[in-house]
Amino acid sequence: MGTRESVYNKEHAKQYDANDSFRSYRDEFYLQSGVIYMDGNSLGLMSKRAEENVHELMESWKAYGIKGWTTGKYPWFFISEKLGEMCAPLIGAEKNEVIIAGSTTSNIHQAVATFYKPEGRRTKILADELTFPSDIYALQSQIKLKGYNPDEHLVRVKSRDGKLILEEDIIAAMTDEIALILLPTVLYRSGQLLDIKRLTAEAHARGICIGFDACHSIGAIPHYFSEWNVDFAIWCNYKYLNGGPGSVAGLYVNKKHFGIHPGLAGWYSSKKDKQFDMAHSLDVEESAGAFQMGTPHVLSLAPIIGSLEMFAEAGIENIRQKSLKLTRYMMDLIEQELTELGFSIGNPNEDDRRGGHVCLEHDEAIRICKALVDKGVIPDFRPPNIIRLAPIAFYTSFEEVWETVEILKEIVTEKQYEKYGMERNVVS
Repeated sequence: MGTRESVYNKEHAKQYDANDSFRSYRDEFYLQSGVIYMDGNSLGLMSKRAEENVHELMESWKAYGIKGWTTGKYPWFFISEKLGEMCAPLIGAEKNEVIIAGSTTSNIHQAVATFYKPEGRRTKILADELTFPSDIYALQSQIKLKGYNPDEHLVRVKSRDGKLILEEDIIAAMTDEIALILLPTVLYRSGQLLDIKRLTAEAHARGICIGFDACHSIGAIPHYFSEWNVDFAIWCNYKYLNGGPGSVAGLYVNKKHFGIHPGLAGWYSSKKDKQFDMAHSLDVEESAGAFQMGTPHVLSLAPIIGSLEMFAEAGIENIRQKSLKLTRYMMDLIEQELTELGFSIGNPNEDDRRGGHVCLEHDEAIRICKALVDKGVIPDFRPPNIIRLAPIAFYTSFEEVWETVEILKEIVTEKQYEKYGMERNVVS
């Protein structure tokens, strides 16, 4: 993929596809005719297995009624734990360290309510200025609930260039005033992958509890949270994991914390065999299950089953290698065909520092995104000037990557974007 001839050639793209071991998985997804979907880092496409699993869980309700809690292929009472076990290999966790429950934000609240224990000089939470807003909102709320001022007690590591966060700057901010750290595994705009292992070791060396928001990495990048001794992690399941809009989220808690009382206890925090004793004293489950609060959203959990089956078949390491090949191919095409048209790449170039999407920058990004959609390419826009493009291992072809770059070139060369306004859509 080094020369113009080998990269910028549709026939070579077709050849890459012919040799792709993942090509059969395209048939597993509902792909729209005439549409190139490059937004799987925001919402993954619907799989046929997901559809089947929804019908299967609906049928269990029809067939069993209340007996469905303990009867059928996927008894509802244990479904969050079962999915946690299936998800654990994606993050390098033991099966009882993962629970599929709640939402991303409710799980942040749960984790912070549990592990943020301000005492003495250690009263502050460390985050970064480029993280997703929901994380900041939740952290500010939790700080207020402890009686502190978020303006003073939420420390946000500065970016030197507005794109990336240097690990050295994060480590320098790990002072003796920090009680808890919450960072993204991958920055949602630039796609930078942080050195999770290093940051965890540095935090623990200073006696600080550390957790990660893995929304923009799970399903695209293998992690080893247990081996790295990460304290906790949260994520959504509707991006690379294709769990559907509003899909139930995930929570990892290192087993060293088992047995502690969850900060936000609920009906499902109980040991399973004690839950229906109806006691008013909580007998805390000794697994990640202790950190779920309410009854599992059974029908919303259903699509995740088929998705995790595919991940088990394909293997997260293989998925990562396919993802890296796709993004590298896209970056090579961009470098050779678009840089003279005002485009630049904002994500790190190195494989070990790059997530699953390409961060493409252009001053006219918002109008270019609108033009792309009208031409059948689905990207997403992130202010101020970012076009995020995510070729997905399971269902994106190399030919589609080639075609996307061709369309981008045409939009800018012919100034087709000029007919669109600068206003942002409600959902972008």
